[in-house]
Amino acid sequence: MTTDYIVSSLPTLAFDAPAPLSWEKFVEACGGKAPAQTKWADLETQLRNAMAEARGGGEKFRRPAEGCSVYWKNRVLACFQEKDVARREALLDRVWWDAAGELTPPAAPLGDGALATYAVRLRIALKRSRIAVDAGNAAFDRLTAETKVSF
Repeated sequence: MTTDYIVSSLPTLAFDAPAPLSWEKFVEACGGKAPAQTKWADLETQLRNAMAEARGGGEKFRRPAEGCSVYWKNRVLACFQEKDVARREALLDRVWWDAAGELTPPAAPLGDGALATYAVRLRIALKRSRIAVDAGNAAFDRLTAETKVSF
């Protein structure tokens, strides 16, 4: 199967919607092999470096990366201005989602880059599908129950 056909036959992904298929189904649709994401590795490193800097890690946790995108660095740093941790994670996921779009060149919207973009975005959608607010709140309440004082 050609990459163009695979990309055009995949279900649409939306950031705030549940993942329309599992990772296994995606790999199966790709002929049993996940797409190579060599271009993503460098961009992901840049994003991780920006996150390390935002968390105060400085040069200690910085990894070498080709190029430097001030745009992505500033977007990550802006996410860390959000005090609500769940909202911050959603904002960071959105940055990664948008950054994955850089893998798809405008001249080849159904090529290998589009398949790599889909793979990254599917992983984000799957991660976000596993987030359950009620379960998180219950776990938080359970963990902090001992610290609550009854008057």
